[in-house]
Amino acid sequence: MDFQPTEDQRDLRAGVRGLLEGRYGREALRSAVDAAVDAGTAVDRGLWRELGGAGFFALRLPESEGGVGLGLPEAVIVFEEAGRALVPGPLVATHLAAGVVPGAAAGTAVVTAFDLAGDLVAYLGEADAVLGAAVLPVGEQVRAADPLTPLHRVARPGGADACACVSAYVSEGALLTAALQVGSALRTVELAVRYAGEREQFGQPIGAFQAVKHLCAQMLVRAEVARTAVYAAAVTGDPGEAAGAKLLADEAAVRNARDCLQVHGGMGFTWEADVHLHLKRAWVRAEQWRTAAEAEELLAAELLHSAG
Repeated sequence: MDFQPTEDQRDLRAGVRGLLEGRYGREALRSAVDAAVDAGTAVDRGLWRELGGAGFFALRLPESEGGVGLGLPEAVIVFEEAGRALVPGPLVATHLAAGVVPGAAAGTAVVTAFDLAGDLVAYLGEADAVLGAAVLPVGEQVRAADPLTPLHRVARPGGADACACVSAYVSEGALLTAALQVGSALRTVELAVRYAGEREQFGQPIGAFQAVKHLCAQMLVRAEVARTAVYAAAVTGDPGEAAGAKLLADEAAVRNARDCLQVHGGMGFTWEADVHLHLKRAWVRAEQWRTAAEAEELLAAELLHSAG
């Protein structure tokens, strides 16, 4: 059985990567960070519409409904590329809202979700709708670790209404978020390896030292294991496998960003470096859709059920 990406899937990856490199490269990323710090806004509406026009949000809608007609395996490839580029905004919620919220599929509407624990909602100030909610709530903006993930504190709907807002989407939301984490984890491997080849100490690149080699190798293994789990869960569609993939991807994104900081040394902690942006985004995503504790509970319940 061959689980390698098909030629069409490889072409899809290349197309999305080319679009994002041309439209949201490093200069655009840094400009977005400055805009977020100055104005508290992170969503580029122009980019959002371009993603919609490219089929990013309508990827899994049937062609009869104006979508692309692809499936979860293709979606995780696309989201992996978005995670690699650190594209800000409620990508997962808007993708899940395609066909449900008017304008979501085309990228003319920004849709967020109650995907964080507690009373926090990301991108509420820039959203046109909340997935599964009848009205857009009013919230108070609070300080966020990631400058490109503005947060608002809101009073959520109570009881069954609160559960209904996300319960129907949580498994797919967790898997797509895991794909974003994988993209970030792979990107920090690239950043670490590149810096290790450029930075010299004692007359040679630091990448020649065994400790740095081991660190980069561990980063790659972590990212590839998580990537394999995400791809497998996308093929099976199993909620338990999606939860396991989210666990692995969260760990890969956070630990790889930390190890990338270690490779960069003091330079990695500066505002001008991109490494801290990957770490901060990974922290936020680890709390979205399904936390580590929630994933562990689901996996434990499945193990108990299978043992019984």
